[in-house]
Amino acid sequence: MHRTFLAACAVLTAALVGSAPTAAARADAPSPPRAAAPELPAPSGKLPVGMATVHLEDADRADPWKPGQRRELMVSVWYPAAKPAGTRAPYMTAAESTRYLRANAERLPKDLPPDVLSTVVTHSTVRAAPVRARGALPLVVLSPGFGMPRATLTGLAEELASRGYAVAGIGHNYEADGTSFPDGRTTACEACADPDFPKVGAVRAADVSFVLDALTGKRPAWRGGPRLDPGRVAMVGHSAGGFSTIPAMLRDPRVRAGVNMDGNFRFPNDTPVDRPLLMLGKPSHVPAGPDPTWDRTWEQLTGFKRWLSVDGTEHGSFTDLAPLGERLGIPQQRLDGDRADTVTRAYVTAFVDSRLRGRDEPLLTGPSARFPEVRFHRPVRGGPARPSPAGSGR
Repeated sequence: MHRTFLAACAVLTAALVGSAPTAAARADAPSPPRAAAPELPAPSGKLPVGMATVHLEDADRADPWKPGQRRELMVSVWYPAAKPAGTRAPYMTAAESTRYLRANAERLPKDLPPDVLSTVVTHSTVRAAPVRARGALPLVVLSPGFGMPRATLTGLAEELASRGYAVAGIGHNYEADGTSFPDGRTTACEACADPDFPKVGAVRAADVSFVLDALTGKRPAWRGGPRLDPGRVAMVGHSAGGFSTIPAMLRDPRVRAGVNMDGNFRFPNDTPVDRPLLMLGKPSHVPAGPDPTWDRTWEQLTGFKRWLSVDGTEHGSFTDLAPLGERLGIPQQRLDGDRADTVTRAYVTAFVDSRLRGRDEPLLTGPSARFPEVRFHRPVRGGPARPSPAGSGR
């Protein structure tokens, strides 16, 4: 899951600090040049991207992992901007990076700088004025993998925002190795010690409803932001965030569509879901594959649905881990990291555009010669699965 990203950070450290001199090295030898910090792929939309951070506290709900506290969330909001501001948005705070690395110290070199993850270069700016829109913006909610900070979905968020969406990345408190709050606290993943995945799905569903209330209510918590349309909301998640889409849709009718990126469905699959869902996964996530929860969930989807797998990918390939690993010279999957990122952005964007904007999206009708690594699956009840061959047209 997120362990591969940590390995990539170790290589980044070597690139940033250079090689340590040996006894044989000349004292007057010039220092090796420092490599540039890894940069996320730029968004392909026409609009500049702004980013704001919002702190939310639910006075009516105890934290499920810390019952003595109220539920608190940190939310990153990306949005289309009129023009870039002068300060680039951080990928992760130094404190979040430190907490994330310390939580995985047994797998890392002892001299790893604790703030290394805060060096990742983004393509959004803070305090940028929102673009003037004719109406309210459609909203996409992002939920990261279990134990993973919300920052790991930044590239997808910037892509969607550059195409006119507001995007809210939820930091589910105590479910990530590192969430920083305005008062200086940085919390750990308390839930990671003894994972209860059905509970995680229920908690995240409640978090999504709370965030929608806070951002789209009469007095939005995001001051100075553009108006958001509560009637055009989709949820996209990776891993635990992906399987949480269905609990969120069953709980809250405002979530009009969902995308599960390679998450096992960790809840009873006995309730029909009449809203659109895209299931996007690695090669093993196929009909009659090793994860039967996708087959069971598919049978319960009565609305628009698509089941896609991407050749050459791994679990983390649908997050920033794919392009960042490529930047660092540590491929995270057989498929080129930038290519994996391009595929994810293309299909998620097409799905969201079709569901929230009513656009006709040919990418969703069948295999495309543009993306031969993407396979469509249409399981037939009581019969064998019928995957569409990659690269064939329709």
